[in-house]
Amino acid sequence: MSSLKKTNAARTLDKLGIPYVLNSYPVDPDDLSATHVAEALNVDPARVFKTLVTRGHPNGIAMACIPGDAGLDLKKLAAVFGDKSVEMVPLKDVLPLTGYIRGGCSPVGTKKKYPVCIDASAKNFETIYVSAGQRGLQFVIAPGDLARAVGAVFADIVME
Repeated sequence: MSSLKKTNAARTLDKLGIPYVLNSYPVDPDDLSATHVAEALNVDPARVFKTLVTRGHPNGIAMACIPGDAGLDLKKLAAVFGDKSVEMVPLKDVLPLTGYIRGGCSPVGTKKKYPVCIDASAKNFETIYVSAGQRGLQFVIAPGDLARAVGAVFADIVME
């Protein structure tokens, strides 16, 4: 675990007894994309999952974890959560809703517990990378363990 500072998300996983590894990478403030993170960590972008915050109608805020090189299919996500429609939450609302900033948004340890859907492709990997709650820090975690930690469901939610 070395000298990496524990984030709220890491403490949450510790409390739950869920195993993970923390990986740090140099942050590029001009490129906070998951594909850049994958490049910095030298891993397949399909294994680096970005966390997106959405608002469904009528069910409200939910989070989606999708591969860094994919786009979210809002219609598929709406179907998962039984919403008529889903939209991305404006960037200015992400911090007040989750407690996390862009480029450091984790599905773990949010201010309030939200429904989470992880793209089914995560199951193709023994471990995936997902934000540990701050820029420059990623969890390496088994998809099933992440789902257990946040009560997530798996579904196909990326654009074709």
